Amino acid sequence: MTPQRRDLRQLLANRAMCRDFTDTAVSESALSDVLTAAMGAPAAGNTRALDLVVLQGESETSQYWDVSLPEPKRSTFPWPGLLNAQVLVLGYVEPDAYRRRYAESDKAHTRLGGDEAQWPVPYWWVDGGAALMSMLVAAENAELGALLFGQFEHEPALARRFGVPRGHRTLGTVALGHPAPGDRSVSYSGERGRPTLADRLHRGRW
Repeated sequence: MTPQRRDLRQLLANRAMCRDFTDTAVSESALSDVLTAAMGAPAAGNTRALDLVVLQGESETSQYWDVSLPEPKRSTFPWPGLLNAQVLVLGYVEPDAYRRRYAESDKAHTRLGGDEAQWPVPYWWVDGGAALMSMLVAAENAELGALLFGQFEHEPALARRFGVPRGHRTLGTVALGHPAPGDRSVSYSGERGRPTLADRLHRGRW
């Protein structure tokens, strides 16, 4: 047990967002490991409402960038190496699937099956975030670089481009690939560092 705990600590400590990739292809086995990791994340009521749209290779990933970063904007984009990422994974959840699941007989007592607004915590985001974090750790384990970033105002246009059904909402996009040597292109946000456990730990009460 001790080696496994030590290995996990190292993976979590080493995991960082990568914004500079080479154009080397990602192996099918490594990609499969990363995608499969998302399926092992928890899901409220075992709803399992996560879908992944995988774009692999320049012919597919270029369609993403044509929508979210059209050519006139690329000359001033601060992380041009991000466009080398050989895989883009678009994560989606279906909020209505949770409503349907919690309207079933074994969950009806929760009264969460009527409307999304009844959920004090929208667990489709919680579960989806857990799935993407599993992917990021699996990418680190596969010695791949990874970056999770938002789609923001491009969400509707990307959904149309890639045929995402209505009612599905994006968690964001995960770029996967081989990191460029010696550089993970830390952003201004990344320079803020991570809090220590002592900074955020409250034992017994806040």
